[in-house]
Amino acid sequence: MRPVTNISCFIFAVAAISFVVLSGCSTERDAFLNRNFHALTSKYNILYNGKNALRDGREGLVTSYGDDYWEILPVERMEVVEELAFSGGAENPDFERAEEKATKAIQKHGMNIRGRERNPQMDEAYMLLGMGRYYDQRFIPAMEAFNYVMDKYPDSDQYARAKIWREKTNIRMESEELALENLKELLRSEELEDQEYADASAMMGQAYINLQYKDSAIRRLKIAAGLTKKNEEKGRYNYIIGQLYNALEDKDSANMAFDKVIVLKRKSPRIYMINARLQKMRNTEVADAEERAERLDFLAKMEKNRENRPFLDKIYHYIADFHMEADSVALAEAYLNRSLRANTGDDKLSAVCYEQLAEMNFDRNEYKNAGAYYDSTLTKLKDDRRKIRAIQKKRENLQDVIRYEDIVYVNDSILRLAAMPESEREAYFETYIEELKKKEEEEARQREAEESAAEAGMFNPFEESGNTRSQNENQGGKFYFYNQVTLGHGKTAFRSTWGDRELGDNWRLSDKNTVARAEISPEGEEPVAVAPDQRYDINFYLDRLPADEEVLDSLKTERDFANYQLGLIYKEKFREYPLAITKLETVLDSEPEEKLVLPSKYHLFRLYEQVGSDKMAQAREDIIKNHPGSRYAEILENPEAVLAGETDSPEARFTALHKKYQAQQYETVLRETENYIKTHTGEEIIPRMEMLRATCLGRLYGLERFKEALGSIALNYPNDDVGKEAQRRLDEAVALENDALTAAEEGKGRWKLLFPLPKSSITGTRELMENMEFFTLKYPYYKNLKVSLDVYDDDTVFVVVHGLRNKTEADAYRELVNNDEECVIDTENFLILSPDYRTVQVHKNFDAYKNKETSQEP
Repeated sequence: MRPVTNISCFIFAVAAISFVVLSGCSTERDAFLNRNFHALTSKYNILYNGKNALRDGREGLVTSYGDDYWEILPVERMEVVEELAFSGGAENPDFERAEEKATKAIQKHGMNIRGRERNPQMDEAYMLLGMGRYYDQRFIPAMEAFNYVMDKYPDSDQYARAKIWREKTNIRMESEELALENLKELLRSEELEDQEYADASAMMGQAYINLQYKDSAIRRLKIAAGLTKKNEEKGRYNYIIGQLYNALEDKDSANMAFDKVIVLKRKSPRIYMINARLQKMRNTEVADAEERAERLDFLAKMEKNRENRPFLDKIYHYIADFHMEADSVALAEAYLNRSLRANTGDDKLSAVCYEQLAEMNFDRNEYKNAGAYYDSTLTKLKDDRRKIRAIQKKRENLQDVIRYEDIVYVNDSILRLAAMPESEREAYFETYIEELKKKEEEEARQREAEESAAEAGMFNPFEESGNTRSQNENQGGKFYFYNQVTLGHGKTAFRSTWGDRELGDNWRLSDKNTVARAEISPEGEEPVAVAPDQRYDINFYLDRLPADEEVLDSLKTERDFANYQLGLIYKEKFREYPLAITKLETVLDSEPEEKLVLPSKYHLFRLYEQVGSDKMAQAREDIIKNHPGSRYAEILENPEAVLAGETDSPEARFTALHKKYQAQQYETVLRETENYIKTHTGEEIIPRMEMLRATCLGRLYGLERFKEALGSIALNYPNDDVGKEAQRRLDEAVALENDALTAAEEGKGRWKLLFPLPKSSITGTRELMENMEFFTLKYPYYKNLKVSLDVYDDDTVFVVVHGLRNKTEADAYRELVNNDEECVIDTENFLILSPDYRTVQVHKNFDAYKNKETSQEP
């Protein structure tokens, strides 16, 4: 009977326990067992996992956030993205999981009985829900969760915490004044723990920073730094205090704050300590050579410290600035380049380094290098639009300098080689080929050494020191295609042997068009294909040199014009007078085209006058004696009389001429533009004057003259915007060459009524215009017709009636005009299709059209 008794007892015990558990699972009974069952289950299961997910998500948020030490740091490390702030659902999976766990705890373990929550863990659940939404940047739903805690759990130990988090959310939503008011009330009315008081004070500091109340922010952050128990926050708050003091130009107080960061050492992130040391040194001037030596010794120790390797870019940049203050430009330039090589992703620091290098090269008159550094600066600037515009303006000012300097360098090199005796040319290229071979042999030896080192690390698993491991990690792994250094050398070796070949079958065949190295070709020309063995063939280079005198003359002319333009740019834009003098003297020494001689002499005279040179009197006498009657000679002899009638700027002169062009005063514009071009050679506005002149030629004399003028502009200014526009319009003009008068069917297309008149018949033209306007008033049906006066050529103008919708309407209107008894018009007139009128104006073939119309009349 005993076994039966034991079994009965076991069944009874299981039943009792099941009854207790089942009765405890109910969320509707306010019993001790129920409350504690749901509290323990939610705390140690659901909420525990949710808090872990929240912690992981916050750590990822902090790790991925990059502080901008060029600006005052935010109190909390979290970047707000507007798109996320207004989105509907969670974006981060960790925060989504935290929110799910909080929601599950509320739904399954909430015990809201008779309007009161009996599960003591529900305030924790709502706090977890709000914090997950806050970090996921869904601030309005987060606010709802924090408000719920404050409304439903006024006696909870989470009440003050919920209020602080609500005000953090208000600050994120740019309601700083409201947040400050609520936080002040909280500090007055509640007894807070030290960490809660620190958190509230820190948030008040952030609100004051946003409102630009730096003094108030400093006071609050000092309280927060003194009360917080987290060393990371202590270091961050003190660093922000130092930044705020710097913004107030109180360097001594800033240094005291930075000292508090430095004292923490490894207790807070090292980045705070490094930046605090650098900022403190920037705030402390070096008094004498001894202090300078001590500073350099300290910086050398910072540079050598292995723990500082992630921050070498910042250290090198400070060292560069330190050398710049002592006018050690070469050392500063070297450390700026080191900073760029050590940069780990700080785009603003890279932009600052590139800009400083650009300024250094600009000050040395190395404008091409300066332009390249400005280009690099622009690639690193992102949101600072004002800075971007300033850099772009500097870069645009250098555009012409770089272009013309390239022309001078290339053409000078070619002309110098072409002028050498054959034996000297051969010796020159032999030396070049030897240097090329030595360079490639050295590269090959270096490549083999690096590949051997890589293979040694790849196949020796027992030999992996710290340096080797670090190197392999930086290179991306040991497998060939993961090792960027080895892969890069392999690509270089392939190109040096085979050239740039497309992937395809039989790629080794020599009859394929391979390019090992593209030779520099003029703009717009295809690069010359160079086989690997050609690089060592002296005849290849000798055959490439031009021998035709016309080609050499063209290169010389282009070089002289580029030097002349550089002289004007250095004089007018950059005020680099010695450099401008050198360029213009080079122009005159090279026996340039006649059109460059006089303006070069005049600008040299003005430059000599500017720098106080003894050559000024000689230059003046040269112009007056050798160029009598010229505009420049008249200016030098009687400057007040000549310049009194020329008070307009070049831009104002162009605007006035353009207005005359719009008024169809083509002959006047032609005459004045030609005079201006002759007397102002080399000025920046000349290409636009040339284009205006070309357009007038086209209007008066037709397509051929227009094409001829456009071709001249495109040839003389190939790199200028006007030259490119001329080439585009020339291409369009070529397409018009085959335009012919249409043989349109009757009734198709719009028509015009055309009255050709002699240009000299001013009275007759005026009367005809008045009569045409009379017709539009007399016959309301034709009120939409327009009348214009169009110049055809030197001798003829057209009075044109526009807007006749079809051939029937055109014939009826012409019949009415020719037979009206009240207003008799005896001027010969013609109907013409709108496309034919355009063709007549472009090709100036009105006689052909008139003959065609006359022959078709019955």
